[in-house]
Amino acid sequence: MTARFIAIAGNIGAGKSTLVRFLARRFGLNALYEPVEHNPYLDDFYHDMKRYAFASQVFYLTRKFALHVQAQRSEERVILDRSIYEDAEIFAEGLKAQKVLIKRDYDTYRELYDVIRQEVQPPDILIYLRCSVRGLRRRIRKRGRDYEQDIPIAYLRRLNQMYEAWFEAYDLGPKAVIETESLDYLSDLIDRVDLFEQIEKLLE
Repeated sequence: MTARFIAIAGNIGAGKSTLVRFLARRFGLNALYEPVEHNPYLDDFYHDMKRYAFASQVFYLTRKFALHVQAQRSEERVILDRSIYEDAEIFAEGLKAQKVLIKRDYDTYRELYDVIRQEVQPPDILIYLRCSVRGLRRRIRKRGRDYEQDIPIAYLRRLNQMYEAWFEAYDLGPKAVIETESLDYLSDLIDRVDLFEQIEKLLE
């Protein structure tokens, strides 16, 4: 395996964190996770998006920048749960389009992101997990995070559309897609073997 810095991309509920944990154990990678449950604004954001959008996005941007720097400096092989590019180019853009993130806040956020982006190196490979909105909702319900249960279906659908467009345009390095709609690599041995074969080919 030659790829040293791997990033797993995908919508809320696509299976990123589960796959990161699984691959970290299988291939001996250092796992770096998105700071979801440590975001002090997250619960408030899901209940009042317009009021807390800017603070929540800046929190994620700051923490994700730190994780990218950690990955760049690490002497170990690293796997990252969601890249910094997704935070800015999908989530912030989506909030702007919905007029949840007002122009003044968006402009400030984007200026900060543009500065940060010059300082981070892209992953050696970006792996996008593709899943339907129905599949996302099923997994969100199953993992049972209270603050996620009220996420509007329209919001997930819009994010999925933005992910598809973003992944198509992504040109910072090698990329690949894994369909996770019906993939059960935790309990199905055949799915697990198939996943390992896919990943090993990607990381060669």
